[in-house]
Amino acid sequence: MSFFEIGIFAPVHQENIGTLWRSAYQSGAIGIFTIGKGQRIQASDTARSHLQIPLRNYQTWEDFLQHRPVGAQIIAVEMGGKPLKEFQHPDRAIYVLGSEANGFPDYVLNQCDQVVSIESVRHPSYNVAVAGSIVMYHRLTHLGLEEE
Repeated sequence: MSFFEIGIFAPVHQENIGTLWRSAYQSGAIGIFTIGKGQRIQASDTARSHLQIPLRNYQTWEDFLQHRPVGAQIIAVEMGGKPLKEFQHPDRAIYVLGSEANGFPDYVLNQCDQVVSIESVRHPSYNVAVAGSIVMYHRLTHLGLEEE
């Protein structure tokens, strides 16, 4: 069974959660999450995704690791990883986006199964909700899961 979730490690700007939530719902995610900072429903979630897929908050990285789905690979989305255009999405994936301010600490990256980055023409840093949306769209089209 193929599935994925997506979330943000130590999010800074709450408005990004609503945008990510809506994109996750549109892309077929089974849920979204934050690690380290609780979130609430956002006005930017105009699709009312909170009624469709859950948002969970894990207080720490260790809490997240203890509760992640069995058999799912953890994929970090961070500058310096494997280019997204070369990435083969696993059937069961948990995508984790780095904090808007600081990315990931080394101890988190070391515990991820893979690290991918998004190519760019200029600066390699994207808004966290935009980065998540790009990765989910890439997954959707490369696994052939989009609606016909």
